[in-house]
Amino acid sequence: MPIMGQAELTRIDTKGRVPVFPAVSAAIRAIDHLPDATAYGRISGIVGLLIEVDGLDGCLAVGDRCRLYRRGMSAIQAEVVGFRAGKALLMPLSGVEGLGPGSRAELVGGAPVIHPSLAWCGRVLNAFAEPLDGRGALAPGSTAYGLRNPPPPAHLRQRIGGKLDVGVRAINAFTTCCRGQRLGIFAASGVGKSMLLSMMARHTGADVVVIGLIGERGREAREFVEDTLGDEGLRRSVVVVATSDEPPPVRRQAAWTMMAVAEAFRDQGRHVLCLMDSVTRFAMAQREIGLAAAEPPATKGYTPSVFAELPHLLERAGPGGPGQGSITALCTVLVEGDDHDEPVADAVRGVLDGHIVLDRAIAEAGRYPAINVLRSVSRALPGCNSRGENAVIEAARRRLADYERMAELIRLGAYRHGSDPDIDAAIRLQPSLSAFLAQAPDEHAPLGNVYRDLEAILAEAPAAQA
Repeated sequence: MPIMGQAELTRIDTKGRVPVFPAVSAAIRAIDHLPDATAYGRISGIVGLLIEVDGLDGCLAVGDRCRLYRRGMSAIQAEVVGFRAGKALLMPLSGVEGLGPGSRAELVGGAPVIHPSLAWCGRVLNAFAEPLDGRGALAPGSTAYGLRNPPPPAHLRQRIGGKLDVGVRAINAFTTCCRGQRLGIFAASGVGKSMLLSMMARHTGADVVVIGLIGERGREAREFVEDTLGDEGLRRSVVVVATSDEPPPVRRQAAWTMMAVAEAFRDQGRHVLCLMDSVTRFAMAQREIGLAAAEPPATKGYTPSVFAELPHLLERAGPGGPGQGSITALCTVLVEGDDHDEPVADAVRGVLDGHIVLDRAIAEAGRYPAINVLRSVSRALPGCNSRGENAVIEAARRRLADYERMAELIRLGAYRHGSDPDIDAAIRLQPSLSAFLAQAPDEHAPLGNVYRDLEAILAEAPAAQA
C-alpha cells in the first residue's frame, strides 16, 4: 500500500479548513454541527404552574425554552418567563405531572420557528404548527418565520389599500374595511361572534384567510371548523387552535403562530384576512403568566405586560412594505358584563383602526348579525368612499339614529304621527333598514350592491312625509 505524501495530507478545500478526503470531510462536518456544550440544571421548586430551576445561570434569557425530564414519563418543554433570587422561572407547555425537585432541566437552543406554505390552506394546526386534523404532515415552506417577529417599520409601511369586500352587508356599508386595516369586534359571549367570523371567511375578497381560535372551548373547535366555517370557508383558510384547557404559554403562542402564518403570506404579496377569536383570551393568558412570575397586578388584575404585548401583537397586522401584500385583521374582544370600557377593550380600541359592536339587545330581537351600526366606527371612513356613497351612508345613519332616539316612545305608543317629519320617515324606513342589516349565514352581500340597495330604501322616505 503506497504511503501518502505530506502534500496530500495537508491538501485542503477552498474554505481552507476541510480535508479533501470524503470520509474525513463528512466526519468533520458532523462534528461542526454538534453543539459546543449542553447546559443542564435542576428543578428546585414547583408552585402551581411555575417551575424554579437552578444551575443555568448565565445560560438563559426570557423566552428561551428548556426540556424538563419527568420521572417515568416523556420529557416536556417549558418557557422561561422570568428570574427571581438567582433562579429561572419557567412555565410548562404541557402538564407538570412527573416533575419534582431534582428533575433535570436541559437548555433547548434556538428560538422556535415555523415554515408556512400555501399547502397549509385547508388545514387545522395547533400552537406549534403541528396538524390537528389527522390529514398527515404539513408541507413546509422554504422560509423560516419566527413567532415573535417585530412589526414592520412604520416609515416603510404602505398606506391602507382599497376597500375589502368582507361579504357582510352591515360591515360593507357602515363600517367599510380597507386592505391592511385592523378592526375590533366587541361583544359579550353568545351574541354571534363566531358566526360573523365564519361569514367573512367564506365571502371575503381576500386571497387567504388565517383564523386563530385562542382559548376556544374544546367542544366548539370542531363545530366551528366543520359546521360554522364549512368546506367553502376552510378551503382557503389556515386555522390555528389552542383550547381553553391548554397552559397559558400555549394559548399565547397560538396567537403568535397565527400572526407568523399571516406574515408569510403577506410577504409573498398576498392580501390576507386575519380573524382572531379572541384578543381577550390572549390577554388573559398573558395575565396568568405575569401573575405567576410575581408581576404586580394593575387594573382588574391585568399586569403591565398585558398592555405591552397587545400592541406588539396587533401592530404586526396591517399593510406590508414595498412589494408586499397586507394583513387585514378583525379581532374579537370579549366585553365582560357588556362593559365596553373594561381594560382590555379600552386598550385594544386605542390600537385598532375602528370597532364593530355586537349588541345583545339586537341579538335577542332575532336580528343577525347583531351589529349596532350607530356604535360602530371605521377610521377608513369617509376617505375610502366617494362623495355620493358617503351621502347615502350618512342619510341611512340619520334615519337609524332618529328611530333609536324615539324608540321607547314609539313602543309605548306615546309618539303621535305627524309630530316630526324626520321621525315619521324613520318609522316608515325602519322595517326596510332592519331587513337590510339582517343577513343569513350563507348569504353573500357584495360590496358593490350595498349603496344601490340603501339608496333604494331611502327613496321610500318622501312618501312618509306626504
